[in-house]
Amino acid sequence: MKEQLMARTFVELADSLVADFDLMDFLRLLTDRCVDLLDASAAGVLLADRDGVLRVMATSDERVRLLELFQLQNHEGPCLDCFHTGITVSVPDLRDEAARWPLFTAQAQRLGFTAVQALPMRLRDEVVGALNLFHTTPAPISPAATPFAQALADVATISLLQQRTTERSTLLNEQTALNSRVLIEQAKGKLAERRHTDMERTFTTLRAYARAFVDETEHLPGLTSGSS
Repeated sequence: MKEQLMARTFVELADSLVADFDLMDFLRLLTDRCVDLLDASAAGVLLADRDGVLRVMATSDERVRLLELFQLQNHEGPCLDCFHTGITVSVPDLRDEAARWPLFTAQAQRLGFTAVQALPMRLRDEVVGALNLFHTTPAPISPAATPFAQALADVATISLLQQRTTERSTLLNEQTALNSRVLIEQAKGKLAERRHTDMERTFTTLRAYARAFVDETEHLPGLTSGSS
């Protein structure tokens, strides 16, 4: 049964090009499946925004959301170290790391968590966030589960970056179209003023001249090759 869920999870995480892609649903799917497949008690995702500031984006339960926020507010914890170094951080027993993260370990234990594993969400040298797995009992991190957890993080990262690329491309196309529209409106206004005609007739004339120039069926003074 887990093998089927595992295969379906990879397919769902890889499919970021669907029309109804929703980032929050996507990240919630990631955290929920980590709990189901990796025997984690809870999971959370931290992602960097465009300014490189980490944000809590998804958690499998409220305790993790509070703990992730606590890390960010106090600037300490395994998930932050994982993000900044790009290296997996595995802590089988948080009591052993009280000197390293005193505030985090105390808060984690108050919320019922005693072990954590933070995995970088990265593509090559670009780290975009961290996938964080929490446990309620101290235990060695399974060597077999770690590669699978990292694979989930990697697939999710690729999908996220693909979605960001798509959004940037769409935004660039929209901006280009807007800039072109502004230029056209400016040209229409100048031409209408000079010819003393309304905007609709001016646009018809402007479009006809543009087509003639492209088709090379009409010479437009001042636009000949080599003119300044």
